[in-house]
Amino acid sequence: MGDVVLLLGVGTLAGVLAGFLGIGGGTVMVPAMVALGLSGVEAVGTSTLAIVIISLGGSLQNWRMGFLKVGNVLMLGLPSVGTAFVGTALASHIPEYLLLGIFGLFLLVNIYLIGIKKQVVAQAALQGADATEDPDSTLTLAVTPAPAQPTNPVLARMLIGGIAGFLAGLFGVGGGVVMVPLQILRLRETIKTAIQTSLGAIVITALSACGWHTLQGNVVPITGVLLGLGGLVGVQGSTRYLPKLPDAIVTLMFRGLLAFFALFFWYRAWGSFTAS
Repeated sequence: MGDVVLLLGVGTLAGVLAGFLGIGGGTVMVPAMVALGLSGVEAVGTSTLAIVIISLGGSLQNWRMGFLKVGNVLMLGLPSVGTAFVGTALASHIPEYLLLGIFGLFLLVNIYLIGIKKQVVAQAALQGADATEDPDSTLTLAVTPAPAQPTNPVLARMLIGGIAGFLAGLFGVGGGVVMVPLQILRLRETIKTAIQTSLGAIVITALSACGWHTLQGNVVPITGVLLGLGGLVGVQGSTRYLPKLPDAIVTLMFRGLLAFFALFFWYRAWGSFTAS
């Protein structure tokens, strides 16, 4: 019973982070499952099932409201089918201590990417400020110009989706932490559009990764469903209440959480290495 409550709670937290930051939530669910005794590969595989449930629930809501651009979602999501298989195949053949260690490094990369994402959002807000502001204001804000539109946005979307699919298969994440900032930086999309498209693409990336992991026996269905159900509740809460919290505080807390999990995974990786 205690594990059920814990899984629902972790899933809820993952859903909260998914709705607020546009990510799948695997960075929270995978370490929690490892702490509960699942192997690294099982935690990765089971996480993909929970991500499917969370991202599907959010995407259906976006579709009902008319915010989901199916064409862009497909360009991001379809390349992930093949690259997710590559990531899953690698995860099944890499020693557990190495997989856990690599995931720890990936969490640190997430800290950097989230920082970049927040900077881009701040710059976009500044660029959209009223041009009739007092020119004599003593407050001067420097805004970095947005990057030029890529010559081939279709190719850019497919490349971004392919990278996300590989990460989904290898580490059990949806890839949103990569897709959102890259869409803003390379495709000049607004943050809202990037998150909505990313969440839709995560359905495909996580579904393909979950399929490959299921074939290899890496998915624990009950655990994944419990996490996913909690995530559905968390997504609803984040869309209604979390945007009211100071952005800097939420970002600091999440980046600190990733740093803690990175250390935890390195600790587990060292234990697995010494035991092998």
